[in-house]
Amino acid sequence: MNHLSAGRVGGLTDIGDSARQLGAFVDKVLAATGAKKADIVGHSQGGMMPHYYLKRLGGAAKVRTLVGIAPSNHGTTLDGLLTLGKQMNALGFVNNLLDTTGLTGLKQQEAESDFQKELWKDGDTVPGVRYVVIGTRQDTVVTPYTNGFLHGGDVTDITLQEQCPDDKTGHAGLFLDGPTLQNVVNALGPNDPHFTPECRDYGPAL
Repeated sequence: MNHLSAGRVGGLTDIGDSARQLGAFVDKVLAATGAKKADIVGHSQGGMMPHYYLKRLGGAAKVRTLVGIAPSNHGTTLDGLLTLGKQMNALGFVNNLLDTTGLTGLKQQEAESDFQKELWKDGDTVPGVRYVVIGTRQDTVVTPYTNGFLHGGDVTDITLQEQCPDDKTGHAGLFLDGPTLQNVVNALGPNDPHFTPECRDYGPAL
């Protein structure tokens, strides 16, 4: 096991393996609480990875709501860098390097990767799960930011700047962003379809 995947940095290894760990944790939560279903909130890859659990590991029967905060659902172009890499015939070399160093999870988040194609080949959603996606136009990690959005089923896609035009929070800063957190609380609580957050306490533009 390389030093990066030895528990020091998360989200680098195979996303399917991470989803299996999530499934085991959900089982523990349900057993401890007696609840029939769990809610999941994830940021970035943590918002995309649960889809593997829902779609491929039978997790849909155990989850009520999945909230993704700037999730890498349909992958990222990294502001065009991956497209440039393909044009220069360099992306294959980079992906081989990621595999050999145990960083497969990074490769799997590339837009149009084999992992992405397999995950979404049967649609974005599964019946019985409620989906909320919160994205920011200032995202420079998941690009375009709309790649995080979902289609079909019980889906609510939220662009922060449509609620709060002055919110300049970037990808990494969303967990500190007031409107983002208010949207999460609404999704897990009253789930008011007409909810609008108070436009204050913005996160950093990171």
